[in-house]
Amino acid sequence: MKEFDLEKLKYPIGKFEAPEEFTSQYISNKIEEIATFPKRLKNETFHLSNKQLDTPYRPDGWTVRQVIHHCAESHMNCFIRIKWALTENNPVIKAYDETLWSELYDNLHMPIEPTFSLLDGLHFRISYILKSLSKADLEKSFIHPENNSEINIKRMIGMYAWHGNHHLAHIINLKKYKNWQ
Repeated sequence: MKEFDLEKLKYPIGKFEAPEEFTSQYISNKIEEIATFPKRLKNETFHLSNKQLDTPYRPDGWTVRQVIHHCAESHMNCFIRIKWALTENNPVIKAYDETLWSELYDNLHMPIEPTFSLLDGLHFRISYILKSLSKADLEKSFIHPENNSEINIKRMIGMYAWHGNHHLAHIINLKKYKNWQ
């Protein structure tokens, strides 16, 4: 497989790009994408067989099952990071190794239904708190230790909307490639 093709499989909607200006319309649209992510994910995956769930979306990539569980884990971290940014002064967050987490027994074997339940409640809470934020709150930030970067909440909103859409595109593209209904 060509490198370009592998890059397209890794980033089917491209890499996250922050807008030049975080308008209220942009923020509102991204919060809506976050709010609707669990339903969109469930609609694409609830009917898949275990064999389909255990199919990698690309060579050397995660299975659909791992992607679903990863989204819950990543978005749980998002929720905690929002809370830290809102309650502490530019805290340094705790990073985690998502690859190692994806290889744990639950991510490899657990049914997806409990993760759908978790995502429903989690995304309700994330979108609920995000809708309540003031312009000053959107500027609050945390430090990511992997590259010592400061990430504010308004940027994080765009990143996590992108993150859900990114992984949803992995699954949709695999379904099209495999001709799964």
